Amino acid sequence: MDTKLLTTALIKVISGFLIMALLIFLPAGTLAYVQGWILLAILFIPMVIAGFVMFFKNPDLLRKRLNAKEEQAEQKTVVLLSAAIFIAVFILAGLNYRFEWCILPMWASIAGAAVFIAAYIMYAEVIRENTYLSRTIEVQEDQKVVDTGLYGIVRHPMYTSTIFLFLAMPIVLGSLISFAVMLLYIPIIAKRIKNEEQVLEQGLPGYTEYKQKVRYRLFPRLW
Repeated sequence: MDTKLLTTALIKVISGFLIMALLIFLPAGTLAYVQGWILLAILFIPMVIAGFVMFFKNPDLLRKRLNAKEEQAEQKTVVLLSAAIFIAVFILAGLNYRFEWCILPMWASIAGAAVFIAAYIMYAEVIRENTYLSRTIEVQEDQKVVDTGLYGIVRHPMYTSTIFLFLAMPIVLGSLISFAVMLLYIPIIAKRIKNEEQVLEQGLPGYTEYKQKVRYRLFPRLW
């Protein structure tokens, strides 16, 4: 058993949980923000389960995703912008709850949670189909084009699932204001995809042919 890998994974999960909890509950001014607890539960419980599955079945994939660090300046900017959006979304959601600006009904939060879980399942399937997945834009040694399953429908199913995941978060938190801010993530991810495809075309044999075979990036018949 790789205890160092397990320890690193647990530290990152616990620190991530604590940071998110602070960003949500501190602006809310209370721990009675039920929607906040719902989001933390549907986010971190599956994350821990998926982490243990990768730890026992594919530790190299887990290690790769834990140690990811962008090298390209353009993508570092994308990561920083995404982080700023997420921080704003969680803080605004807490403030929205605290000052009762525009709180969505609980049924909307539950519907958002259902979308989030469905997107999480899709994300897990993408990871199962493509073991070359990385959190950074890179071409790995011996990497091959994956064109089956979800990759036979769109070229970037991981980003499709993450868009649904991220847009569902502010709905779960019951905040339309946060949802409006989260929409800014869409052009950011579009920019990332364009840069990623340039890297893959240059370094991954067969990717240009794959683009001709699978025309759509994120959503069939849309883009």
